[in-house]
Amino acid sequence: MDQTPGDVSESSVRASRELRTVVGRLRRRLHELADNRELTPTQTAVLSRLGKQGDASASELAAAERVRPQSMAATLAVLDERGLIQRRPDPQDGRKQLVSLSPAGRAIFDDRSRSGQEWLARQLEDNFTESERMTVLEAMALLERLIQLDP
Repeated sequence: MDQTPGDVSESSVRASRELRTVVGRLRRRLHELADNRELTPTQTAVLSRLGKQGDASASELAAAERVRPQSMAATLAVLDERGLIQRRPDPQDGRKQLVSLSPAGRAIFDDRSRSGQEWLARQLEDNFTESERMTVLEAMALLERLIQLDP
């Protein structure tokens, strides 16, 4: 059953608004830290997804990124041209191709991950108490539970 803002508590509305704002700002900050090598947000998202989740078909990537297959094909063509991905036949279905990171794509993914993690760890170490860091970890567990809920 759909709920209108009147059906939820003020704390839920406030938490949802604050969470969206903070996550967006953190994402932009991490994006600023990374060497994007002039990649678009979609290209960066595809490299990140392949780096975290491994090989995928173009249709799986399109569904995961919520873009049309034609748009994903264009994104993959650019990444392929730049030598950041590789394609190989799907062993389960030879009509399909699986996309994976090339060594150059893996290097970009690893560099981005490392720079973001180092910055976050340093900020948490220098600016938060142990108790506050534990609170962040508890909040992450709650957010993970939120992500696991049905859409």
